[in-house]
Parts: sequence; C-alpha cells; structure tokens
Amino acid sequence: MPDRVFTDFTPPEDWRGRQQAGTLWVAEADGAVVAFLGAHGEDGRLHIDEFAVAQDQQDQGLGRRMLAIVRDWARVEGFASLSLTTFRSVPFNAPFYAAFGFRDWPAEDAPAVIRQRLMYEASSGLKDRCAMILDL
Repeated sequence: MPDRVFTDFTPPEDWRGRQQAGTLWVAEADGAVVAFLGAHGEDGRLHIDEFAVAQDQQDQGLGRRMLAIVRDWARVEGFASLSLTTFRSVPFNAPFYAAFGFRDWPAEDAPAVIRQRLMYEASSGLKDRCAMILDL
C-alpha cells in the first residue's frame, strides 16, 4: 500500500482523532501496514470513511475479516448500522460490500449528511458513487 493512502485522502490529523476515538483499525504484516479502516460515529451509525487493503493482500479474506471485526465492535458499542459511500461498479467496492450484507442506500432515503457527502464526492470528480448501509 503506498504511503500516499494515508496522506492524499484523509488528512493525518483526522486519523489521530479516529485513533483516539477507537475507530481506526490497522492490519500489519511483517511490520508494515497492509490494511486500514477509519470510521466515525454519525447519528447512531458508524460511518466508514476509508477502507483500504494493500493490493498484494487482497483476495485472502483480510478485508472481510477487518470488516467483520468493525461490524462486531459497532454492535457492541450500540451503533444501529454501518454506512459508507463507495464506487458502485468497482468489483472490490460496492459488490464487495453487498456480498457482506450492505444494501444500496438511495440518496432520497439517506440523511442530509450522506447526500451532501455524495454531492461533494461528485464535485471532486468521483463518478459512479453510491451510499450503502448495513443494519446491525
């Protein structure tokens, strides 16, 4: 995983806040970070901000295991659901989450903060985005 994943997307200072809140999960192999998931609580949901698995670690179940750990943690912490925005058509995005149990969350059914996030992503040049939710 290139180091820029930690700096080009969410600013480093935001990761510190997630770490302090207990909503940053990291997987290491041989002393190197190979996956991370950062989230935050939002209106009774745990919203996944970013989730990345190094390319050479994909297709080995690491992403699914990390997501299961986060799901189980969110249940224990009393969150009602997990939410995220992602690419609709990229195989390791929306199809991956759908196989895990997430469902499409139409913008008209989502809260304003999710609609705003999708509009911001579209204005930033990210195309084919969708929101997804997993009821806990």
